Amino acid sequence: MSQITPQTLRFLKDLKKNNNRPWFQKNKDRYTDWHTNGKAFLSALRDEMTKIDRIEKSKVYRIYKDVRFSKDKTPYKTHMAISLAREKPYLRGGYYLHIEPEESFVACGFWGPNPHDLALIRSNIDIDPQAMRKAITASSIKNLFGELQGQTVKTAPKGYPRDHPDIDLLRHKQFYFTRRFDTDTVLSDGFLKEVVKSFKGIRPFFDYMSDILTHNLNGEPLY
Repeated sequence: MSQITPQTLRFLKDLKKNNNRPWFQKNKDRYTDWHTNGKAFLSALRDEMTKIDRIEKSKVYRIYKDVRFSKDKTPYKTHMAISLAREKPYLRGGYYLHIEPEESFVACGFWGPNPHDLALIRSNIDIDPQAMRKAITASSIKNLFGELQGQTVKTAPKGYPRDHPDIDLLRHKQFYFTRRFDTDTVLSDGFLKEVVKSFKGIRPFFDYMSDILTHNLNGEPLY
């Protein structure tokens, strides 16, 4: 099935109110349906995405939480998470889908660039900031996602002055965009198309990032 079911959202809503093992065990059949729905939606989503991109991996994340280092000891996630990864090392950027009652969204970008990639991104911003600004303000991105998001350093990254004219970009440690969906949209038969539309719309940014992360500052291929 290429559609998120009402039962999936209802299960997540009930799980949020009863996030404990006894309740979960009594409702294991509902969890099985939740997982089946997620896998089916992912399968349909991957089929559509392979028409417009090269997808290396995809998965539905486990519902079980790792609570060893968390203050919140509730054992289960109260959302469905789906991700698709592009073929590395030549294609960069990741696609993420989060399904949760009243909190559903897609996110696209770079959640945790490694130190080498982050340094390369900042060096390219320093050399040619307009290329980055053009990528993040492409019409498809502005219309679907809005502004660039992500954690930033408080002042300036090492090696760059606080009064750098492009300090707003250089301060970023993460580079991603999100688009939120209401429940009616999530449950509609057009939701898959909206997710694919979102992922397709982010391509100007992904194309820019893939280019700079696969070349050195002299424009020579790294791979």
